[in-house]
Amino acid sequence: MPTMSPRAILLAACAAAGFTATEAEALTPLAFEASLDPSVLDGAASPYASLAPQSFERLPDVAYEPTAYVADAAAGLQCVPFAREESGVEIYGNANTWWAQARAGYERSRAPEEQAVMVLRGYATDARGHVAVVREIVSPRLLIVDHANWLNGGEVTRNVPVRDVSAAGDWSQVQVWNVVGQHWGGRKYNVQGFIQNLVQDVRDQVAAEQAAPLVG
Repeated sequence: MPTMSPRAILLAACAAAGFTATEAEALTPLAFEASLDPSVLDGAASPYASLAPQSFERLPDVAYEPTAYVADAAAGLQCVPFAREESGVEIYGNANTWWAQARAGYERSRAPEEQAVMVLRGYATDARGHVAVVREIVSPRLLIVDHANWLNGGEVTRNVPVRDVSAAGDWSQVQVWNVVGQHWGGRKYNVQGFIQNLVQDVRDQVAAEQAAPLVG
């Protein structure tokens, strides 16, 4: 006598209880077998069941392959208006004033968050600053930013890796990927912190939910 699968057994039980075939099908999860312990499925274990824990670990940062590129060489932008437009953080004035200004109306953090503005100090000279928008956090010590005028040509550069090189691992000091040379830049930059526009984050989330297609 052939062995019935767990899903077939559940379908049969639903039918015996008086459900129609359509109702029984709706009540039976499509992934029913996958949710069970592989050891009870006649040895047909998931290929992941025998993998060692390290097989699920994140790849080291050195394995990350940068995709940074100059998106618009003729944008003619400074870093401040670009960061303001991309992040929704409505701060004006030189980049070296952003961290102090943000105290009045924005969330400030020493740890990066996606869509936050990273504020560098001492860019080029001690009197200058630079701001960039965090697009992705790859690992606790590697993130991706978009920014403008990093090469001093008013260009917009995207998908740029930035790595934490601080002794304490606290994002107080970073290196920035050199897009032209395709290597890590030799300079280290001090980071004041990260400015997050929580109001804009909520608006983006609501907009995304409204734009999502209805299921059902």
